[in-house]
Formats: sequence, C-alpha cells, structure tokens
Amino acid sequence: AVKKAFFDLPYSMNEIDLIIGATYTPYDTVGSFAHEVQKHFNIENAKCFTVDSACSSFVNALEIVECYFANKKATKALIVVSENNSAFNDKLDVKSNFLWGDGASAIFISKERYYSDIDIEVIDINTTGLGHVGKSIEAITLRPNNGGLKMPYGKDVFQYACTYMIKEIEQILIKNDIAISQLDYFISHQANSRITDYIIKKLNIKQSSVLSNIQEYGNTGSASTPIVLSQNITKFIKNDIIVISVFGGGYSSGSVILKKI
Repeated sequence: AVKKAFFDLPYSMNEIDLIIGATYTPYDTVGSFAHEVQKHFNIENAKCFTVDSACSSFVNALEIVECYFANKKATKALIVVSENNSAFNDKLDVKSNFLWGDGASAIFISKERYYSDIDIEVIDINTTGLGHVGKSIEAITLRPNNGGLKMPYGKDVFQYACTYMIKEIEQILIKNDIAISQLDYFISHQANSRITDYIIKKLNIKQSSVLSNIQEYGNTGSASTPIVLSQNITKFIKNDIIVISVFGGGYSSGSVILKKI
C-alpha cells in the first residue's frame, strides 16, 4: 500500500516526520507495523506509533495528524491502515466469521499544500468515544485466549452504528455550514450494507453518491473507508465534497469532510 501511494509523491519519503499505524489486528504488539514501515523505508526522522479504536482507527489517526500539525510537531505524515482479520477470525463463529476481509491503505498528508491530479483537502475531522453506551467492549471482541475475533452482539452494533454515524454526519456538516444536498460522495464504514442503506434513507443522501466495496471485500475494518477512497480517487472533480463516517467496536465513531482541490 505504501509503495503504491508514494509513486507520485511530490516530496522525498525522507521528509516524513510522523508515521501512524491504525489497526485492531496487530501482527506484533511490541514493535508495531508502523515501526516496520519506518524500518522498511528507512524513514529516519519520524515519530512513530500505532493507534487502535477498532474500525474508527483511521479517522482517529487523521485527527492525531491534525493535532501534530497544529502544534508544529510535524509537517508531513504517513498513515498506514491495515487489517489482517483472517489471522484472528474465529472460523467456528457462525454469526460473524464470514463477514471479515483483509486490506490495507496508505495515506500521505502534508501541512503544506501540493498540487496534483488527485490532491484532496481535509476540511474537518471529528471523533467520539462511546465506551459508555450499549454493549460497549463486549459487542465485538478480539481476545486471542478466548477464541479470536467475535461479534456476539451484532444487533447492538447495528443499532448504535446507525445512531452515531448519522449524528457524526449531521454535526460535522452543520459545523461547516454544508447541506446534505451539497454532498457529492458519501463513504460509510464497510461493515454492513444495511447500515449504509439506513443512513442514506434517514438523511436523504442520494444513492448515486454512495461509494462502497463491501460486496467485493467484506468488512476490512478501519482500512475500509480509505480503500474505498483510493479506489475512487480519479472519479472526483474539483470542489467535490466527500464525507466519511465510521463506527468502531468498543464503541467509537468519527467523521471526515474532504474536498477535491
């Protein structure tokens, strides 16, 4: 994913000063895969760590980059989002074992504006911790000593995902004075097409604006929304508004407004 992403990068990889991994399926819990990326590409002068808020991890990583940029502690960031669900999937769990997919995406973000055919501006980001609602940390679990990746309370996940993803979209659009009708594209976390259908019906988002890949790849966790974004990157035209909304087990939620420049 990183190799594909930096092919047209307008600056050297050596200028990257922040690397953030995002995943809930780590292959190593000591040296993270963000450190593996740093080692592989010999990115010497970068802060480096991995974050986990389940399927919201990508949006949390984006928000962390925003904070580092605002505090002048970084100027060029690399977010690597990767899920290896198959390594942890409980194949005996008939409720959810068929849902999971593997995937990865890499995103380069610069504080300074560069111009290329695929540049996108991050307009706003929001994340919310929801560990206090519903089944919370029991709804979806990955406990290697207790059977691996399971989702015993799918109905609870569905209910709260619909509720809070809608809230995230409404709040971030109101904050930025953008109407639902002004959205050009909507990318929902690829957990369940019924969640997406419910959201677009409630918010009256036009079906033609919805971007999805769950039919091909299943639930690729926190990597799902940046993968969808990558697959459609050449489709966007100048001034297109793209909204991403996510929900993670545990629980957590988040939203992002992007604009094609």
